[in-house]
Amino acid sequence: MSKERIGFIGVGLMGHGMAKNIVEKGWPLTVLGHRNRAPVEDLKARGAAEAANPRDLAEKSDIVVICVTGSPQVEATINGQDGLASAGKPLLICDCSTSEPSSTLKLAAELAPRNITLIDTPLSRTPTDAEAGTLDVMVGGDPAAVDRAWPVLEAFSQRIIKTGPVGTAHTMKLLNNFLALGYAAIYAEALALGAHAGLTPEVFDSVIRGGRMDCLFYQTFFKYVLERDRDAHKFTLVNALKDTTYLASFANAAGLANPVGSAVRNSYALAVGTGHGQDYVPMLSDIVAQMNGVKLAKD
Repeated sequence: MSKERIGFIGVGLMGHGMAKNIVEKGWPLTVLGHRNRAPVEDLKARGAAEAANPRDLAEKSDIVVICVTGSPQVEATINGQDGLASAGKPLLICDCSTSEPSSTLKLAAELAPRNITLIDTPLSRTPTDAEAGTLDVMVGGDPAAVDRAWPVLEAFSQRIIKTGPVGTAHTMKLLNNFLALGYAAIYAEALALGAHAGLTPEVFDSVIRGGRMDCLFYQTFFKYVLERDRDAHKFTLVNALKDTTYLASFANAAGLANPVGSAVRNSYALAVGTGHGQDYVPMLSDIVAQMNGVKLAKD
């Protein structure tokens, strides 16, 4: 049986590895051109075609995977000038972005009468996992659409979790990121308090590592803290602020109190507001330390 034609929009840190796995596992792939030519040219060398704009990509695809920054970019990709929807043909769209659930629900409802099905398929893990094809994927949507997308998602994942109707996967992704980003904010404050008391990051780590509070996220965070590896967790602080802001919007719409979420968001708002938006999440530790007049790194 011939494989469906796949379109991919967003071949950045995560998307390049995902698209690479799709094309190398035999799917006919078309990617959208990008100002950063290196990943596009690499994928073309592996057998992918290139589209001039989203409409062109839609015309050449049956299933489209979107992996961009967030809801404004997803909306523009679908409904903007020469967007996917302008092709006027049936499509299955898998949104792997960390998007706002309310936007996802609105888009899905608007697109359905046009014979375009949108499912939310956000990701967990790192760009390294994207390259290795070992991402975790959460998926929300119509069961038949999910089943159709499943083999494509399997091309770049080790685990796929069904969350329920459309919108639920993006909600779960926000909760997942809230936990991770909440831990990061706590680690940063704890390290600053410890430094003020004369406790080095090495001493802190010797107590936590291997204990009940150890976890993979902790280890990634501390790879930067201890080894100064800037690439330990390549997720920007401005993206962290976006995700915690989406969570706040979700809580406000639901009429639920989320005081801890608000405090976590403010940690990232402060970091971004002081000019550190393009730094990565573990670097929050240095920002909080500096604001408190202490240092974590050895001279």
